[in-house]
Amino acid sequence: MSEGSVSRTPIRIVIQGLGEAEGELLRYLAPRTVESLIRNLPLEGRVALWKEEVYFKIPIKMGGEKAVKTVKKGTLAYWPQGSSLCIFYGESQPYSQVNLIGEITKNLEVFKDVKSGMIIKVVAF
Repeated sequence: MSEGSVSRTPIRIVIQGLGEAEGELLRYLAPRTVESLIRNLPLEGRVALWKEEVYFKIPIKMGGEKAVKTVKKGTLAYWPQGSSLCIFYGESQPYSQVNLIGEITKNLEVFKDVKSGMIIKVVAF
């Protein structure tokens, strides 16, 4: 496992029985939120779906930090209202404001086949 740089932490997202994607946590987007996520890796949960978004509850409680109402395809975000990690794989927008935390850099299309209830895991590499 490499540490990445101070500002970028590479991650792997594994969907049980389906495949994996790669991404980066970008500290400058929401420093406190990203630091909390990094300290709690690996994270694992059961997928829920919202439009073209995959999300899952994580054991982190944070408020809004540079929170936004709109995201672009491939965005990784933390949803304060639901204490969840969100992956926006399509053109949908969040239910409510999210903290931007990073982006998917490889294999974004795998999320199109994710079903509710699948196990997802986020690890640093």
